[in-house]
Amino acid sequence: MPDLQFKSRSGGNSRIAEQALATFKDSLRGPVVSAESQGYDDARKIWNAMIDRRPALIVRCAGAADVVSAVRFAKEQGLVLAVRGGGHNIAGNALCDGGLVIDLSAMKSVRVDPTACTARVEPGVSLGEFDREAQAFGLATPLGINSTTGVAGLTLGGGFGWLSRKFGLSIDNLVSADVVTAAGELLKASEQENSDLFWAIRGGGGNFGVVTSFEFRLHKLGPNVLSGLVVHPLDAARDVLRFYRDFISSAPEEFVCWFVMRKAPPLPFLPVDWHGKEILALAVCYCGDIAEGERVAKPLRAFGKPIADVIAPHPFVAWQTILDPLLTPGMRNYWKSHDFRELSDGLIDVLVAHARRIPDPQTEIAFAQLGGAVSRVARAATAYTHRDAQFVLNVHGRWADPAKDAACVGWARELFQAAAPFATGGAYVNFLTQDEQDRVQAAYGDNYGRLVEVKNKYDPTNLFSVNQNIRPSV
Repeated sequence: MPDLQFKSRSGGNSRIAEQALATFKDSLRGPVVSAESQGYDDARKIWNAMIDRRPALIVRCAGAADVVSAVRFAKEQGLVLAVRGGGHNIAGNALCDGGLVIDLSAMKSVRVDPTACTARVEPGVSLGEFDREAQAFGLATPLGINSTTGVAGLTLGGGFGWLSRKFGLSIDNLVSADVVTAAGELLKASEQENSDLFWAIRGGGGNFGVVTSFEFRLHKLGPNVLSGLVVHPLDAARDVLRFYRDFISSAPEEFVCWFVMRKAPPLPFLPVDWHGKEILALAVCYCGDIAEGERVAKPLRAFGKPIADVIAPHPFVAWQTILDPLLTPGMRNYWKSHDFRELSDGLIDVLVAHARRIPDPQTEIAFAQLGGAVSRVARAATAYTHRDAQFVLNVHGRWADPAKDAACVGWARELFQAAAPFATGGAYVNFLTQDEQDRVQAAYGDNYGRLVEVKNKYDPTNLFSVNQNIRPSV
């Protein structure tokens, strides 16, 4: 085994002695993958195909002890370090060039305590895997909307989905976490232990360590929820969205409605002559009594002349997968995002105008509704600070052909700029792309200074820097 060349954190290249590398590998239960290994290219694939990075080593951790060994090795050798959970991060922070990747995807334990209504979840678990285990006991916690997303990255950035108006963000339901720090120590973070670290990981991303276990609070739910889509022509969008805006202002917290503007995919419930044409789709979920949900949703469903209405009781685990076919891995993705306090007429006009020139059939404008339980948490209670945001826009550029990169990225940036006058100036850190390091401070607002203090304490040399980085000041 020859010496291995790495990219150094100092910016140059360095070599790891053969014996040091062998000793490191012997300390692990999980396998180590390098460029010479069979399966290397598969091991470095992530959800966003625009990211093409070549790590020197990928450590496929089998447990927390492997994570501790990998963190210590990276620190001792001065290596660039990245951490991979589900590999969905839009900026590609699951990978690095020439460094070491801690791959957590094999750590997939989910242990539900139905009496205490809690679950202990390892960082390689996907939303779909978590949901299936929790729903076996009629329980759930707020997570995202794509079942293949990793629980770890989503939670560390805040985490919101169909249940958030009723039960809060993912981090609002985090009871504790086990964290491997830059010193190679495994700490428990909770309100009672290492509370500063617990505060920081609830929205601060992977800046402070590697979480090897999450403990979530669970809530009674399902197995069925009232959910589905109401689809309108884009030509009706202005009238529909003005009605929607008034309607949701008095809707109960059990009710959430997101909307999407895109070209209609070939869904079986849409008339064939609408396939490929611009539409507005309202995505509804009611996480309470089905009959009450029918009553609440009735005015929204009755408004205008929809192309399709497929709202009905569905198993929650099935509803959580409804968008999976539109969010498969291996496509090129570029996002831009804003937070909003209101859906103004001016913003509606911007969205409709850009929806009329969507550059690819897989590209969409997604508009998520928050508020409710999310807004009742104090801004300084967690690292995630944008509790006043009622909506989050994801300008979701998505396409297959690299020749369309300029057109799709350009369209996303233009929409982002046009919507900026209506936005809060904040940002959801999980939606920031690789070219938006300048927005990180805006993502944390008034909490940024406190986050730097926690970073100084737990990672003063910025070992965990392949992320939306909070730089230490020491």
